[in-house]
Amino acid sequence: MDKMLGFGVAGNFANHLEQAGEACDFAQIEGEEENAPKGLFPFYIPHNEGFLGRFCYDNHKIILPKNQSFNIQAEPEVGLECEITYQDNHIKSIQPKFFMAFNDVSIRNDKNAKKLSQKKNFSSGSKAIGQKIALDVFDVGGICDRYSIASFVESQGVMESYGEKSELVTYSYFYTKLLDWIARKLNTQEDCGVLENLWHFIQEARYPSKAIFAVGATRYTPKNEHRFLKNGDKVAIIVYNHTKYTFDDIQEIAKHRKNGLADMSVIYQDVVQG
Repeated sequence: MDKMLGFGVAGNFANHLEQAGEACDFAQIEGEEENAPKGLFPFYIPHNEGFLGRFCYDNHKIILPKNQSFNIQAEPEVGLECEITYQDNHIKSIQPKFFMAFNDVSIRNDKNAKKLSQKKNFSSGSKAIGQKIALDVFDVGGICDRYSIASFVESQGVMESYGEKSELVTYSYFYTKLLDWIARKLNTQEDCGVLENLWHFIQEARYPSKAIFAVGATRYTPKNEHRFLKNGDKVAIIVYNHTKYTFDDIQEIAKHRKNGLADMSVIYQDVVQG
C-alpha cells in the first residue's frame, strides 16, 4: 500500500459537491459534459516530502486533526486498485484488478486550503479501505453490476444511515468511461483553482505501477449533510452484493460489526481525537 499512488475523483456523484460545500470551489472549472467529474486530486504520493507523503491509511480509526476547529466528514466511496501502464512518458492504460469500500475522510472548513488535496491527508488515519474483491471485468455485465454501497454512523449508541444507499453503476462515470477519463486527467490536468497538475506527482513517486483511485463519494442523507464527526463516533461503510443481501441485512451487519462475510467489503472505524 505504501508504494501505491492515491488519487480521488471529485464530483462523480450528482449533488455531493453541493452537500459538501465545495461546489463553489469548482465554479470556474468546466466538466467535459453535464454531470462529469470535476477533476482528480492526490491524497497520498510515495516519496513526497510534504504532507502528501504521509501514509494516511488506518482501517480501524479515523484520527481527527489536532486543530479541533476543523469540521470533518467521512466520505463513503468505492476504491479501485489498478495497474498502470506507461508509454512515451505518459500513461497508456489503467487496469482495475480489485474494488473495495473506501473512506475518503475530509476537512470541510479549512479556509487556508488552496488545493483540494490540503483537505484530504490531515493525519495518519484520514483514509481507509475494506477487503479487496477481485474483479472479473470492469464493465457492464461484470461483478460491479451487482454491488451497492451503504454507510452508517453511530453516536452515543444510536446508529443511522450516513450516506444514501447507492448502486455502484449510478456513479456519473464508471467502467471504461471512468478509466479513460482518469488516464486523460493524469496526463493532462493543469494547475487550476483547487486542482493540481498531476504528472509531477507521478514523476515524484517514480512512476509506480499501481494506484488506488477513490472514485467518488455518495450523497449524504438529509440529516447527515451538515453533521460532522466527533470523538467517540463510529463509522461503517459496506460495499455488498445486493442480490445476496438486503439493506436490512446490511444494517444488522453494521450494527454488530460483523466481519469475514462473503461478497462484501467492509470498513469499521472508531473516531478518535488526534
